[in-house]
Amino acid sequence: MARTDHYKDPNAPQANSIVVAVTAFIQDEHSRVLLIRRTDNNMYAMPGGGQDVGEPIGRTVIREVKEETGVDVEPTDVIGIYSDPAHVIAYTDGEVRQEFSICFRARLIGGELRTSDESSEVHWVAREDLANLNIHPSTRLRIEHGFDNHGTPYFET
Repeated sequence: MARTDHYKDPNAPQANSIVVAVTAFIQDEHSRVLLIRRTDNNMYAMPGGGQDVGEPIGRTVIREVKEETGVDVEPTDVIGIYSDPAHVIAYTDGEVRQEFSICFRARLIGGELRTSDESSEVHWVAREDLANLNIHPSTRLRIEHGFDNHGTPYFET
């Protein structure tokens, strides 16, 4: 299912749902961040996705990272909670979500990088190379917070 991200777009469709989602900021030993190229919108993003009913939120991080990248992680802390009503995501099935995402810092503990149905590319990316990638502004904000914030979570107000 394809999606279109709208951010501060006066012509964006009205949100009709909110879904709890996670993203994971994961770094390797060279301080590079793990990014995927999403198959639904062709943009680069941190791995993540929606929480399943009955699933603890930490388990959502572990499952989504494994599904999209092939690696195993351990969530270690919260970078921030992102729920900007100016960011809506329209899906081809008619759902229009208001963003609600908890961004976690996670530690790599194993596995091998691989793509999936949701990720056409999986890469370790140096901070200085981020400017060259097609990344949504909301995702860029989370990545910058991941690099800069250690210990004080970000909350939109």
